Amino acid sequence: MSTPPQPLASGPGGAAALRPLLATVLDALHDGALTRGGPLPAGGPGPVADRLRHTLGDILPRHGTGAAPALRDTVRALAEGAADPADPLCAAHLHCPPLAVAAAADLAAAVLNPSLDSWDQAPSATALEALVTAALAAEVYPTAPRPDALVTTGGTEANQLALLLAREHHPTAPLQLICGANAHHSLHRATWLLGLPAPHVLPTPDGTLEPQSLATALARSAPGTPLLVAATAGTTDAGLIDPLPEIADLCHRHGARLHIDAAYGGPLLLSDRLRPLLTGLDHAHTVALDLHKLGWQPVAAGLLAVRDPHDLAALAHRADYLNADDDTHAGLPDLLGRSLRTTRRPDILKVAVTLRALGRTGLAHLVEAVHTQAHDLAARITAHPRLDLWAPPTISTVLFRPTGAPDDHIARVRRALLTDGRAVLGRAHLQGRLWLKATLLNPHTRPSDLDALLKLVEGHLSP
Repeated sequence: MSTPPQPLASGPGGAAALRPLLATVLDALHDGALTRGGPLPAGGPGPVADRLRHTLGDILPRHGTGAAPALRDTVRALAEGAADPADPLCAAHLHCPPLAVAAAADLAAAVLNPSLDSWDQAPSATALEALVTAALAAEVYPTAPRPDALVTTGGTEANQLALLLAREHHPTAPLQLICGANAHHSLHRATWLLGLPAPHVLPTPDGTLEPQSLATALARSAPGTPLLVAATAGTTDAGLIDPLPEIADLCHRHGARLHIDAAYGGPLLLSDRLRPLLTGLDHAHTVALDLHKLGWQPVAAGLLAVRDPHDLAALAHRADYLNADDDTHAGLPDLLGRSLRTTRRPDILKVAVTLRALGRTGLAHLVEAVHTQAHDLAARITAHPRLDLWAPPTISTVLFRPTGAPDDHIARVRRALLTDGRAVLGRAHLQGRLWLKATLLNPHTRPSDLDALLKLVEGHLSP
């Protein structure tokens, strides 16, 4: 029996083939969310996996179910068992609810399916990426003559690239990374992947890198050792920002290269009110940005901004079938030096659409909204007789804990809320204690949602 041809998403008939399937997907997303009924599926890992297996049965049947039933059942099962970042009580991680306009743009990227490893696979996407990366690099480095930015899968890849560029800037001696204990774990993994010495990790008792501690470490470094200091603008535990101007000054005085991981805090640049929190950012040689955090983009949407575009020469790579010399000399853009990946989807499309749709003021409004929510939640915790606030929030992360509760009880409270599917809170260790972490990234969160979150925690206060 012959199999009927399967319709394609692109080409002249693509739109007609997609329309009914999109309706099926949207209905399945809606039905799955209603069935879930909260920010997380109830029951924990075992029951969630069991329900998924029961719904889908044989994932590779001999004969397929057809497109509509497969989409309906699988998408609904996934939505029913999803953590929903759009739920105001889903506030554990730097996991944002994507904007509808960005998700719609991402569909277009999937349909057109350009691959940004050669111009002839992605003519307009190549030009669009160049346009958007130049604009975002200029936000980070407003006074640099020709800053640039590479598109990455997120902060982890951006941090790895930053270490690679620093290593290649001093190819004759092992690069020594100096960072705080508050630095993102990806920096440690990057030193291992790149064959560099283990990082020199400085204590951060108050959650941020102390200039005096850094000054001592820089002064004690072996003469001739190339140094890279990694600072953070938005730590994953508390959303804190290292003292960037002081760190930049120390790096300049000691001849150290500076990388700033602003994966979380970078979009503060778009707000006139909050931009001063990032004073000193433009002194870094490289800066990691991540717009699927405080930029409301579907994963993935990362960037690495560089002040000096000549640093990117280290990424030059040749594959004759993709960037032959004569093609490059004839004017075809060379894309292999824009990433360590080969096949690369046009993640810049959703970013470009969002920038045009909202503009600077629209994005600033979203950033300022979650910042205000965090201060509102902090005020409610301060006023609560049985909760302790760690400190006023810097960006949109709030740490708190039940007064006098031991750490193991706090861990149990978090897991109980997860198992019930009623709230998703994170955890962070600071100053020798465990704290509950609320990361507010939903600009639609209401004061009543904050009250509901604290009420759920309050229901578990008795050890």
